[in-house]
Amino acid sequence: MIKENTKAPTFTALSTNKDKYSLKDSLGKYVVIYFYPKDDTPGCTIETNDFNKLLPKFKKLNCDIFGISKDNLKSHDKFRDKYKIKFDLLADEELTVLKKYKVWGKKKFMGREFMGVLRTTFLIDKKGKIIKIWDNVKVKNHAKEVLETLKNLS
Repeated sequence: MIKENTKAPTFTALSTNKDKYSLKDSLGKYVVIYFYPKDDTPGCTIETNDFNKLLPKFKKLNCDIFGISKDNLKSHDKFRDKYKIKFDLLADEELTVLKKYKVWGKKKFMGREFMGVLRTTFLIDKKGKIIKIWDNVKVKNHAKEVLETLKNLS
């Protein structure tokens, strides 16, 4: 399990801005990384749209936001365009980042067990340290809660 107040695992992933994104690129800023199961599914869409709506407020607090799932860039591009998402989505088809952050695990749905993305959000400080982890995220008002936590730090 990854703990708060430890260094965030570094990674590089393909991004919808057509460049590779590396966590190092955000040093000097706060970063919200939220891991979600699948593009364009009900919960993931609510969560992503909420972060998108609040993006200007996060930007004012010098904070980048990134959504990560195992979907490929083509899927991410479609999702981004459909909902006019203004921040980058990162593709982790090989599950490298998901496993580094320990958010790939056993899930249960309708009595069936399977491996999947555990909906989790990390708030990382300007030096690359994890300040807050939300696991088993309930999407309703989640982005607002992350924003409030960030405001209280600033």
